Amino acid sequence: MVASRIAQTALYQEVAERLRQRIFAHELPPGTRIDEQLLTVDYGISRTPLREALKVLAAEGLVTLKPRRGCFVTEISEQDLDEIFPLMAMLEGRCALEATRRAQPEQIARLETIHRQLERFAASNQIERFFVANQEFHARIQQLSGNRWLQQVIQDLRKVLKLTRLFSLSIDGRLQQSLAEHTAILEAIKAGDATRAQNLMHDHILSGRQALARNPVHQELVA
Repeated sequence: MVASRIAQTALYQEVAERLRQRIFAHELPPGTRIDEQLLTVDYGISRTPLREALKVLAAEGLVTLKPRRGCFVTEISEQDLDEIFPLMAMLEGRCALEATRRAQPEQIARLETIHRQLERFAASNQIERFFVANQEFHARIQQLSGNRWLQQVIQDLRKVLKLTRLFSLSIDGRLQQSLAEHTAILEAIKAGDATRAQNLMHDHILSGRQALARNPVHQELVA
């Protein structure tokens, strides 16, 4: 029996990634109908790989397939956020617990480096750069947990949250509050207090949602 050759990344996966990035960049805002005919022309492909790509994005929750109506970028409601954030809080709290139990001195030192960036960006009110460092801080803790299943579920949920245009850090006082929460989480990890790190991370995620709920104008999302 002759083994079949391993193909390069399937075309539909490349198409899915391009559409995913356009959705995250809000070039395709929530509620937008996906124009399949236009995309096949733009990408120079047939409808088959495009439809396979849309199935992938539908499985991720980024688009919604509506019979006889077409495909639309998913819209996230306030109720969706109220349901997603507590789940994120539970999962990221568990990551913090497991990360604290596993973290080695050199790994904690890397977290401290990221935290110093957070302090610098907060002091100069560089919200966008704080946002990037914030994402890295959370991702590093997720990696330290060593639990790939937790990481996968969290990443899937964060993809859905990117559909919104919310920015809790732009809300008055939230930037410094977020920094203080990160500081407390880091101190708990350094102290080896896994339960405290878990509780602090849980509350940190929920406080981001609470800040958004107090603000009627949503612009971009950060936890």
